[in-house]
Amino acid sequence: MKIGVVGTGYVGLVTGTCLAEVGHEVVCVDIDERKVAGLKQGKTPIYEPGLSDLVVKNQKAGRLHFTTTLGDVAGAYAIFFALPTPPGVGGEADLRFVLQAAEDTAKVIKHYTVLINKSTVPVGTAEKVRDVVAAQTDVEFDVVSNPEFLREGLAVSDFMEPDRIVVGTSSKKARDVMTELYHPLTSNGAPLLVMDEASAELTKYAANSFLATKISFMNEIANLCELLGANVDKVREGIGADERIGRHFLYAGIGYGGSCFPKDVLALHRSANMHDYDFKLLDAVMQVNTRQKQILVEKVVAHYGEDLQGKTFALWGLAFKPDTDDIREAPSLDIIRELLGRGAKIQAYDPEAIENAKRVFPHITYADNAISVLRNADALLIVTEWREFVAVEPALLARELGDKVVFDGRNVFAPEPMAQAGLAYISIGRKAV
Repeated sequence: MKIGVVGTGYVGLVTGTCLAEVGHEVVCVDIDERKVAGLKQGKTPIYEPGLSDLVVKNQKAGRLHFTTTLGDVAGAYAIFFALPTPPGVGGEADLRFVLQAAEDTAKVIKHYTVLINKSTVPVGTAEKVRDVVAAQTDVEFDVVSNPEFLREGLAVSDFMEPDRIVVGTSSKKARDVMTELYHPLTSNGAPLLVMDEASAELTKYAANSFLATKISFMNEIANLCELLGANVDKVREGIGADERIGRHFLYAGIGYGGSCFPKDVLALHRSANMHDYDFKLLDAVMQVNTRQKQILVEKVVAHYGEDLQGKTFALWGLAFKPDTDDIREAPSLDIIRELLGRGAKIQAYDPEAIENAKRVFPHITYADNAISVLRNADALLIVTEWREFVAVEPALLARELGDKVVFDGRNVFAPEPMAQAGLAYISIGRKAV
């Protein structure tokens, strides 16, 4: 099937590339000429494991094409809109990019086409897109809501081996097209869940908000563990073994970030407010997360005092999570600002996110590996749980750090080996050693 994808950001690029990988002919459109030129050469604008290889492979196979010309998708039977929906002034999703893309696409379609909202959009967006398109064309079309459930760092495997595919449509014709489109994935066992458009739109926000709730809940438990002398790791094991709860998203830390959770929780909260519903649970989720992003700095201040003049801190991790270069809403940004504001010096390392961080903090020091960043530092702050950090021996940390202090915001290490190495080790939800 010939498929179009409008937008080659994170979602659009993964969607288009993976659909090409399963055999479809895919044309991806973006207005950014520089980005498109790079993609044609196999250069992906984001770091996502496995994605670059698939982009190169499927371009060589002739199944994946990149263009700046919207008319190149005119012959497609299904066109995805994968545009950004940033928070507006009041927190609601800004639909300008989606609606503009819909209007422009309506002018080029030539035959019956299924227009698919892949962007995360609030309830009612399918109707808005339908109205915009109908005003521009007499060609038959349907609008479908098909939210994405991709985890950064695991997006390719999430797309190729989904735990569900949600399709929102009231049209049998559109349902048949979507069934054919996703047949390569459903034939391997992935369930295709067909529902009305509004339910599909709400499903995405509900899923991300529930996962964010689990994170904030566990961070509250971690803070309580410190007051009661309990160990959050043991509590996590105890409740995660309950199949009604599950073990995922129960790791204590310094809050959630990224492109999805903060934006989607805020958008759902705003949607509730617009309908005069007081969503108290989401209020608490956001408040806990805002506070949790400061907790590592609070631990630094408790150890060193309010004035951090003359102190140099090494940071392990800048991305909001491992296996991505995404720093949007990352706890590292809040931590760096707070430490700099208190007079500290910062030297940071991240395997993938340094270039993005330089755009925000051009004047701090960056290192090219996890060991060199420790040199001349008084203490270490662990902000992102990259796997390479786990392999570093505590004894090496003790040798390199001037004050022999580690503030672990992701509970990367076990407390006992750190204490045995002579380190003051301060983590989340566990006794300081």
